Amino acid sequence: MKSLIEVKNLEKSYKNKQVIHGISFSIYQGEILCLLGPNGASKSTTINILCGALGFDRGEVTCKGDPIDQNLQAFKQQLGVVPQDLALYEDLTAEKNVQFFASLYGLKGKELEAGVTFALNSVGLTSHRKEKVATFSGGMKRRLNIACAIAHRPALLIMDEPTVGIDPQSRNHILTSIKNMQLKGMTVLYTTHYMEEVEEISSRIIIMDHGRIIAEGTKEALKEKNDERKITIEISDSNDISLDTFYQIEGVKEVTLNKDELRITSIKGIENLDHIIGKLISLQQKIQNVFVQEANLETIFLDLTGRSLRD
Repeated sequence: MKSLIEVKNLEKSYKNKQVIHGISFSIYQGEILCLLGPNGASKSTTINILCGALGFDRGEVTCKGDPIDQNLQAFKQQLGVVPQDLALYEDLTAEKNVQFFASLYGLKGKELEAGVTFALNSVGLTSHRKEKVATFSGGMKRRLNIACAIAHRPALLIMDEPTVGIDPQSRNHILTSIKNMQLKGMTVLYTTHYMEEVEEISSRIIIMDHGRIIAEGTKEALKEKNDERKITIEISDSNDISLDTFYQIEGVKEVTLNKDELRITSIKGIENLDHIIGKLISLQQKIQNVFVQEANLETIFLDLTGRSLRD
């Protein structure tokens, strides 16, 4: 894939505290790159640098091969930014809002008209273009927020948690809009606290923690790197159970017992559940429930950062 943005050895400090530690990554044309990390991972700092709103100490950021800090204004003209907080004029119509923000990028006349039509159609608000924003639902405002960022057809669309606080129907509409924009060639950098969104739309994922990149790849590749599955078995009586006996079973990596809940970490691909259950039966244990969890993005994120995405 052809690179649109290149970040090389990027560093950033606030006073005497370094918050970004020499990270390097690419954003490829036409992809949806999801940037994930728990609070304090320095995602926002990274995004602010990529928006041109914040400087950096060392390293290089290029767009189509040109350093962004050499002509920052020209770089910003190629961006569309959807902030987490709504940036709309509620006493204006949807159409007037998009016109205003598109005009800031120099669109005029027929080009402006075409951009407004494209943007409102992309987010499914064409039939509401003459209505005032004050009458819109929360989900419609979120969609209009996106429309205001794409009328000039940016090379890179940066979206910072664009579905916060909206209903599932509106969220699905936004995710569908993003995928359709990608099909038309738009490149998207996306942050979210909802792992199901990452599962649905990501071309590639970068996971950050404490200002460093700790994992990168497609969701399929990240799942392949995790060769474990978690088995949880609720039993009626945990007395007189020797955990060492379970390590004799092929594929078992770790065994813990929490009250009457036996937790076993096993190598993915080795079918040993029947042997584990057989061992419990031989120990005269009554099995109440069995849960098997294969590796998914949520468990991978938890293993890498020690926190869930919403923490």
